[in-house]
Amino acid sequence: MLENIENHPKVKFGKTGVLIINLGTPDGTDFWSIRRYLKEFLSDRRVIDINRFLWWLILNCIILTFRPKKTGKAYKEIWNYDKNESPLKTYTRSQAQLLSERLKNVEVDWCMRYGNPSIRDGLKSMREKGVDRLLICPLYPQYSAATTATVNDKVFAELSHMRWQPAIRTLPPFYDNNEYIAKLNKSMNQHLEKLDWQPDIILTSYHGLPRRYLDLGDPYHCHCHKTTRLLKEMNKKYSKKIILSFQSRFGREEWLKPYTEETVIKLANDGVKKLAVLSPAFFSDCVETLEELNIGIQEVFTENGGEEFTLIPCLNDSQNGIDLLDYLVKNELQGWV
Repeated sequence: MLENIENHPKVKFGKTGVLIINLGTPDGTDFWSIRRYLKEFLSDRRVIDINRFLWWLILNCIILTFRPKKTGKAYKEIWNYDKNESPLKTYTRSQAQLLSERLKNVEVDWCMRYGNPSIRDGLKSMREKGVDRLLICPLYPQYSAATTATVNDKVFAELSHMRWQPAIRTLPPFYDNNEYIAKLNKSMNQHLEKLDWQPDIILTSYHGLPRRYLDLGDPYHCHCHKTTRLLKEMNKKYSKKIILSFQSRFGREEWLKPYTEETVIKLANDGVKKLAVLSPAFFSDCVETLEELNIGIQEVFTENGGEEFTLIPCLNDSQNGIDLLDYLVKNELQGWV
């Protein structure tokens, strides 16, 4: 506590904190919960950067009228009904708890860029615990303005309303970090060794972005390709089987290619019968992996002649995932703890 000067409010200070931040999640699968989440997400100018008036009309008159029902159906397919929350929230909470057990005398918490718990709530919690040195950890291996940058934007926007700000560090992208590649490789091998069949192709499917973002200087496309290249170089057994694609295309403009769905259809038509899919852009499994890939893309593959399909889990809160988080965070905390 600060010195007990007469009439001075008690203020905690002197702690170091780590705030894990993931993309986000709706509070429920009902129409209005999904709508609130989509509105916050799709109103972010880092995510959608077209003419604001035109986008406001499209978003409020079309997308938020029809999209929540479809998105809600996807979340219902993968919802954690025991905890009444999305798997992303379950995994992110668990990651923070397990990391906290390893970091003595460090406050560890978690929040979401969109939805709850919010970044505002996360920062408030840290301040109340006496944190005045804070590491912000956007859980995105590859940098993009639509992911890492918008997390940092929101953090600093919220800090602008705080009387006493902590010193801030931000976790850099780790797409080419040797420890990340090693854990990704180990996790993939462990999963494939449990199968009674071996894949003909291993598809590394990354969340897509409009091609225009790459042309404007966003390095995400290059980061994705380097992650896959390094994974191939590390894994001699499967190196020749690993390829890359981009999923989750939205709207009419051109996105980063090759598209995952088109790639899977071509693979099946070309005679590939056994397919494994890995999502290196996601630290935690979410609707884009558990529903879009494990349900939607699996259906596309089998409908076009594929026979065996497996989704390799994200690092999540596994031993590999927590070991990696522990390594990355401790590296960034040097000089503080």
